[in-house]
Amino acid sequence: MASRRDQIKMSDAELAAFLDEQKVMQCATVGPSGRPHLVPLWFVADTPPGTPSRAQAGAAELRGWTYAASQKAKNLERDARATLGIDDGVEYQELRGVMFECDVEVEHETERVAEYGLELFARYAGDPGEEIRAMVAKQATKRVGLRFKPTRTVTWDHRKLDGTY
Repeated sequence: MASRRDQIKMSDAELAAFLDEQKVMQCATVGPSGRPHLVPLWFVADTPPGTPSRAQAGAAELRGWTYAASQKAKNLERDARATLGIDDGVEYQELRGVMFECDVEVEHETERVAEYGLELFARYAGDPGEEIRAMVAKQATKRVGLRFKPTRTVTWDHRKLDGTY
């Protein structure tokens, strides 16, 4: 008999669909005092190079951007590790989500940072017009791109339990 953990684990295809549905992740970095620093962040899920589709990726990389002067950016410059959480549901039997433990690459090159920003705007607002492209290019000079590369992934979907605990 499968363990309860195995029963609620998402398949790679389910995880890919979940990431496509969700819009905000919680990003935890290690603050200067050693305590977790937890903040919401928009993201784009990315298929790792050489992977035909995200549904086959299992551990999709995620990208975001933030102001270079932000606490999370400072934390990641000091310790390039983060834990990401994305969840959905209210009642216990509805809960589903994913936790990624990640190594993080911080991108400083302005053109690449602008690409991160454009991907985010495309995901959240559709095709960015020239006005948005100009705004993103301007903001990119003050921001950094964040590439989260999962080293461990844990998923859960309590809906698979059919109301049993």
